[in-house]
Amino acid sequence: MRLLFLLPLLLLPGCIGLGGYQVGSHTLFGQDIHTVYVPMVESDPTRRHIAERLTEAICKRIEERSPYKVVGRPSADSVLECRIVEKKHRVALVDPSNDPRQKSGELTLEIQWRDRRSQDIRQFDPVAWNDGATQITANDVMVAEFGHSLLTSEQRQIDRIASQIVGMMESPW
Repeated sequence: MRLLFLLPLLLLPGCIGLGGYQVGSHTLFGQDIHTVYVPMVESDPTRRHIAERLTEAICKRIEERSPYKVVGRPSADSVLECRIVEKKHRVALVDPSNDPRQKSGELTLEIQWRDRRSQDIRQFDPVAWNDGATQITANDVMVAEFGHSLLTSEQRQIDRIASQIVGMMESPW
């Protein structure tokens, strides 16, 4: 009976790092990069405010969900560059009097994560992509009757994009 009680205690050190296992969210990310510089998201002048909110959301999400520290250019190991490629809204559903009841929005970004030490482009996911940037898109549906507005829809898109980017920074399994 005592042996059955002691067996889990003997196996525990192997699960907490002594036997080669690692725990915690920091193990999902590469250990060769410690700092990331995120310049202002590029966009045309009519989208200036969304670019600022998007840059802020990306920086916050990197700090919250990854072991990386967002810093200024002089000391950064890597640079994450983002550019708004397309932002569109369309009416998805109209009522019998032809008033819009539901709108859908889409935000598409082109992103590139560059290792400043070697100038290599970092792979975001296990699927190989060209030596250029990759595109990601976030969609959202706005229903005015439920209290949604263009601003809340836009903010949900921004939050989804920021989460997607940090998720793509994880090391492939």
